[in-house]
Amino acid sequence: MMAPSHPSFTFSRARSVFLRRFALPALLAGAALLAPALTASAGTSPSLMLANVYHPGIALQDYWVSEKLDGVRGYWNGEKLLTRGGERIAAPAWFTAGWPRQPLDGELWAGRGQFSKAVSTVRQQSPDDAAWRAMRFMVFDLPTQAGTFSERIPVLHGVVSRIDQPWVQAVAQSRVASHAELQRLLAKTVKLGGEGLMLHRGASLYQGLRNDDLLKVKTHEDAEARVLAHLPGQGKHAAALGALLVETVGADNSRPGKRFKLGTGFSDEQRRQPPPLGSIVTYRFRGLNDSGVPRFASFLRVREDMAPARP
Repeated sequence: MMAPSHPSFTFSRARSVFLRRFALPALLAGAALLAPALTASAGTSPSLMLANVYHPGIALQDYWVSEKLDGVRGYWNGEKLLTRGGERIAAPAWFTAGWPRQPLDGELWAGRGQFSKAVSTVRQQSPDDAAWRAMRFMVFDLPTQAGTFSERIPVLHGVVSRIDQPWVQAVAQSRVASHAELQRLLAKTVKLGGEGLMLHRGASLYQGLRNDDLLKVKTHEDAEARVLAHLPGQGKHAAALGALLVETVGADNSRPGKRFKLGTGFSDEQRRQPPPLGSIVTYRFRGLNDSGVPRFASFLRVREDMAPARP
């Protein structure tokens, strides 16, 4: 779906309010819509292993299972903590004291249901010591370690044991024998407040790409998209946001994504103050139509842990 032409506004008071609130900022930020990819202010993004979506038929005996942690992806490059986008994380010195020169891939996690708290803590340029005391770095892989994932697991436990800090933990890995057992574990995890599960192929080497060596298992599908424009509302949403025009974000951001309208899932406050142009949002959906556009897409949240597009 291509971006619609500029909407025709009536000169009613409601539309005038909308023009002042949404259209002018859209014009000022228009350059952001042309940005081909997310760029990190601190340098090159780390080459991280990314997940595909699980589907029945996968040979589960080949995989390890862990909880999908709803936090901020953190990459320790041996010297400093970085986000998935390559931006430096201003963690307190004590948090990373004694960490090895070996890179660590993990999740900065504040606990189940505490995603916003984790994001708020990680984004602060001047670290809040008390907030960081509630954070954990949950390590799930060693990017530069040789061997298969099954071989890397005991090495990872050894590394975490030597760090010997209660806020640095190895993500627990287990096995399941069938799809039915996986679904029971998923239901139990979600009931306890978890986001879902991850599957990691035991025979896989660490590769900085997206493939079936790593899979996410959730009760719903979700993905990210970049905000391109604010579209006006009608009826009770007159003079407020009607929908976001968004573009799906690909695995490497190198190709244009699919454009579509995201019009449900917003609170009244989010309609009055919508996500900024260029920002990344997460949406839920139920499969794709024949053209590749998400079906029944609904806004979930702004991905404040991912850098917005810049002009």
